[in-house]
Amino acid sequence: MGQGLWRVARNQHLQQEAYSEPGYLSREQSRRGTSSNISQSSQRKQAQGGIDIYHLLKAKKSKEQEGFINLEMLPPELSFTILSYLNATDLCLASCVWQDLANDELLWQGLCKSTWGHCSIYNKSPPLGFSFRKLYLQLDEGSLTFNANPEEGVSYFMSKGILDDSPKEIAKFIFCTRTLNWKKLRIYLDERRDVLDDLVTLHNFRNQFLPNALREFFRHIHAPEERGEYLETLITKFSHRFCACNPDLMRELGLSPDAVYVLCYSLILLSIDLTSPHVKNKMSKREFIRNTRRAAQNISEDFVGHLYDNIYLIGHVAA
Repeated sequence: MGQGLWRVARNQHLQQEAYSEPGYLSREQSRRGTSSNISQSSQRKQAQGGIDIYHLLKAKKSKEQEGFINLEMLPPELSFTILSYLNATDLCLASCVWQDLANDELLWQGLCKSTWGHCSIYNKSPPLGFSFRKLYLQLDEGSLTFNANPEEGVSYFMSKGILDDSPKEIAKFIFCTRTLNWKKLRIYLDERRDVLDDLVTLHNFRNQFLPNALREFFRHIHAPEERGEYLETLITKFSHRFCACNPDLMRELGLSPDAVYVLCYSLILLSIDLTSPHVKNKMSKREFIRNTRRAAQNISEDFVGHLYDNIYLIGHVAA
């Protein structure tokens, strides 16, 4: 404690001596004179057309403090390109600053079509007072309604003239939209088999390997959690569609829709067996080939082996 107080008293004494020295005033005056000379020199350089670094840094700092570039000062094409990367919420906020740019119809048309790829209203003459910004709000409201009650959601779209009352138009809308709740969509398609039929025909499985085609199918039309009549209906419709898209392959392999149906069920069961943590004794490739060829004898062993490899390497067909 005594040593600490002694150090403080000594430092204070040294500081007083430094400031009381005669050389201190002379050093301070010399420093001020030097800075004054530098200031006068920079002023002379500025008067002679030289570069004033201080003013350049000050101007740069003031530009940085502006925060963002004024899009109205850019070419319109560049401004629209920048705004096209914004989502609907950010575009509404941008319209508070750049009203004419952010409210442009082309920007809102791009947002509508990137989220809802197909609507019947896209192919019609726009009604009086139509705007894509208003349409976006209606599509968003209708999607939220669909995710709560699919029938009410479809009715809302029809009441606003967005969708025609046609199974094919509804199927196209579902096929090109990714904002719909898949659980509600599964319930709706189970009740509307006419829409389901048109939805299946929109898939193109040409030149696709069977497990990959089945994955694509179940990405659009989610499989039920339990086996039942609806799952059998989905696999049956997929089998016929897959054969229709690959007639040459079916003839080459000697496959029929019934054989494809058997293979699809085998792939689903194999997917569960290989991916489920509850199954400890996984099915081997040899066992899968033997079991599958018992159900469909015309299928080659190599082809069934490739099916097993695909599930083993890539994963579940209906995940």
